Amino acid sequence: MSLDLIEIRQQITQIDRSLLKLLSERHRLAFDVVRSKELTQKPLRDVEREQQLLQELVQFAENENYQLEAQYITQIFQKIIEDSVLTQQVYLQKKLNAEREQNIHIAFLGKRGSYSHLASRNYATRYQEQLVELSCESFQQVFERVQNGEADYGVLPLENTTSGSINEVYDLLQHTDLFIVGELAYPIKHCVLVSEQEDLSKIDTLYSHPQVIQQCSQFIQTLDRVHIEYCESSSHAMQLVAGLNKPNIAALGNEDGGNLYGLRVLKSGIANQENNITRFIVVAKNAVAVSPQIHTKTLLLMKTTQQAGALVDALTVFKKHNVIMTKLESRPIYGKPWEEMFYLEIEANTNDPDTQQVLAELKEYSTFLKVLGCYPSEIVKPVEIS
Repeated sequence: MSLDLIEIRQQITQIDRSLLKLLSERHRLAFDVVRSKELTQKPLRDVEREQQLLQELVQFAENENYQLEAQYITQIFQKIIEDSVLTQQVYLQKKLNAEREQNIHIAFLGKRGSYSHLASRNYATRYQEQLVELSCESFQQVFERVQNGEADYGVLPLENTTSGSINEVYDLLQHTDLFIVGELAYPIKHCVLVSEQEDLSKIDTLYSHPQVIQQCSQFIQTLDRVHIEYCESSSHAMQLVAGLNKPNIAALGNEDGGNLYGLRVLKSGIANQENNITRFIVVAKNAVAVSPQIHTKTLLLMKTTQQAGALVDALTVFKKHNVIMTKLESRPIYGKPWEEMFYLEIEANTNDPDTQQVLAELKEYSTFLKVLGCYPSEIVKPVEIS
C-alpha cells in the first residue's frame, strides 16, 4: 500500500531537519579550519582542494547510484563552500579589527525594503551585529551621514550586471575622505508589485528607481502605453503604490520589500538578465586592516597626463608585478573639460610589500594617486569542475 501525501511530507520534513543538523555541524567545523590556518598562515581558499572535493563528491554519488545530477551536487556544495570561506573570513577580520562595535549604524538609500537596505542587513548579519537602520534619500546623504558620524557604515551600489556602473556613486567617491572597507554581491530579483490588481494589462503607470527601470527595460517595452514615474528608490515606489492603492498602478521592486508594504507579486522574473546581481561597497570613516590570508581588493583613484600612451604605461606596472586588475572605470573631472579620473580595482593588499612597490611605481606614471580602500571581498567565485 502506497503512503499518503501527509506521510510522505512527514518523511521529507524529517530528512530536511537531519540535513539542517549536518549543515550546522559542517558550519562549526569551519571555525576549526580557520584556527588551524591561523597558525600556519595558509590562505583561506584552496581552489585545488575545492575542485578535488567537488569531483570526489560527484564521483561518490555516481558510484553509490544516488541518481543525482552532477550540476545539482556542484551547485549545492559551491554554496556550502562559500559559507565556509566567508565564515572563516569574518572570524579573521573580527579578530584583526577588534574595536568594531556590536551595535552598528548603517546608512543606505531608500526606506526599509530597498535593495540597499536588504544588502545592509545581509552585511550586518554576516558579522553577527545588531543593525540600526538609517534610511537616506540620496547617495550623497549616505556619504554625509557616515562623514558626520551619524552612521558607522554606508552601503552603496557600485555596479549591476544588467545596467552597469552606478556613475553617481563613482563620482561621489572622487570627492570623499571615506574609505571602502568591504564589498558584497546581492541578487536582484525584480517583480511587479500591486495592491489588488490581478490584470497586468490594466496597469498604466509604473513607479520605481531609474536603475530598476533600466534593468527591466525589455519587459516594460512589452506593455502598452505605460507611463514611468521615477522615485528616489524602489522602496519609495513601493510605499507610494501601497498608499495610493489604485488598480492602475504598480511598483517595480523586490518581493521581500513588497511584503513590508502589504503589496503582492503580480509578475516576477522581469529583469533583462535572469542572473541579475548588484555589487555593493561599504564605506566608513576609518580604513580596516585586512588579513593577508583573505582575498583582498584595493580600489585606486588615479589621474595621468594627457600624453599619448600615458594610461597604458601606468597599467604595465600591474602586468610587470603580475597583479590582477578586475575593474577599470573612467569618469570626467568636474570643471576640467576632457580630463578624466580613472578607477582601478586590483586584487591586492596594500600592507603587502609587493603591493607597496606597485603603488610606488604607479606614482611615477600618474599626476594623482589615492587609495580609496583596501578591503576584504565577500564575493566568493565558485570553482568549476571539468
